[in-house]
Amino acid sequence: MKMRYQAIGVVLSLGALAVLSSSCANIPKRARAVSNFDINRYLGTWYEIARFDFRFEKNLDNTMAQYSLKDDGNVDVLNSGYNFKKNEWTKAKGTAKFRGDKTVAELKVSFFGPFYSGYNVIALDEDYKYALIAGKNLDYLWILSREKAIPDEIRARYLTLAQEIGYDTSKLIWVKHDRKSPFEQ
Repeated sequence: MKMRYQAIGVVLSLGALAVLSSSCANIPKRARAVSNFDINRYLGTWYEIARFDFRFEKNLDNTMAQYSLKDDGNVDVLNSGYNFKKNEWTKAKGTAKFRGDKTVAELKVSFFGPFYSGYNVIALDEDYKYALIAGKNLDYLWILSREKAIPDEIRARYLTLAQEIGYDTSKLIWVKHDRKSPFEQ
């Protein structure tokens, strides 16, 4: 009986360790989130300029994200895009929360209940017009802009930073913006 309780204790300890280590892994090793971050200046509409493709954005162009502050201090997220294979607009609603200090741009975002993933602003110009976003690991990367295009010098700077962190920027999909979204405010 004693061995059984010890085995259960070991399993529970390993489970807790796995949960703790996975919750810490919300930003790539060499990435650093922006400090002196002001969420109120970040709110509003951002157009996706480039991204690593993944299943939730497969076949989407004209993609954008809209952020608004909730009463509880968390952030409402509305992602949308045009599925060019199905010829239809799609959207997903989620919530973002700070993982710690609200002046550091390390957040977690969820579109599926209790499951969160890293959302880290790792580069941001002083006017909050252009942003480089790292996900929880090197499989997730976005370049965002308040406009549907980005200046070449910002693009070059963000690509260099991403490569220094370890991203393979040749995998980026450059998003086409040729339609007006029905979700734009």
